[in-house]
Amino acid sequence: MTLYPLNVGHFKLDGGAMFGVVPKSIWSKTNPADHNNMIDIASRCLLIEDGQRLILIDTGMGDKQSEKFFNYYYRWGKQGVDNALAKYGFHSNDITDVFLTHLHFDHCGGAIRWNNGKTGYQTTFKNATYWSNKNHWAWAKTPNQRERASFLDENIRPIEESGQLQFIETPEGNLLKNSPLGFDIFFADGHTEKQMIPMIEYKGKKVCFMADLLPTAGHVSLPFVMGYDTRPLLTLNEKEEFLNWAANHDYYLFLEHDAHHELITVKPTAKGIRLGETHLFNSIF
Repeated sequence: MTLYPLNVGHFKLDGGAMFGVVPKSIWSKTNPADHNNMIDIASRCLLIEDGQRLILIDTGMGDKQSEKFFNYYYRWGKQGVDNALAKYGFHSNDITDVFLTHLHFDHCGGAIRWNNGKTGYQTTFKNATYWSNKNHWAWAKTPNQRERASFLDENIRPIEESGQLQFIETPEGNLLKNSPLGFDIFFADGHTEKQMIPMIEYKGKKVCFMADLLPTAGHVSLPFVMGYDTRPLLTLNEKEEFLNWAANHDYYLFLEHDAHHELITVKPTAKGIRLGETHLFNSIF
């Protein structure tokens, strides 16, 4: 097995929204804001090469939205999953599986693209099985008012219509062992219904793709919960459970949205779980 970190672009989000009730005077120490109160955000995906399987975890926001839409997010740097795959000698047609942690547009937008005539949409990865779970899929198809702007029909309906969609079993508890993709999955409901956090055994270590359970290293402290989360108190409990596992078992946490840190560890302290070490992915693996 080989893991490849894929940087599929950068954008900016409002720092206050990203840290909820935490004052700017505190969160700006780890995530400094610009004059518009915007902080740097990454779109970082993970590619797993395992035998004949090439599994892509999340896809970034893609490029099919309008210029007006993208202007809200101040995108910067090289964009797109195709460029990131090409860096390692891969093509979108090589992908066998696309694992979507959840269906917010910045995580799944790259899974669908315009067709050649821009008359409709098609799957970006035509040879891949797309993986979600029934609970989250139903949640995204009939969105609440809080998340309606994040669940875009053009990202969801074409996957369903393609015939490429498969659902992962939802466990009774939070943890699914030995998923069809070969890794364990932690299910979290605080950010959105049944977000999936892959936990991958790699070179004797556990690498956890944190998605929006832990968007940046600045969110390690338990009360640092995004304003975007639909159930913030549940997020707090899920973070506590997961980060205690991570601290006690030396997990490496792969950060999808931290523009400056790819991989971190956490450690227990007298004040609770805190940031341990920060690493570039390739410096460890």
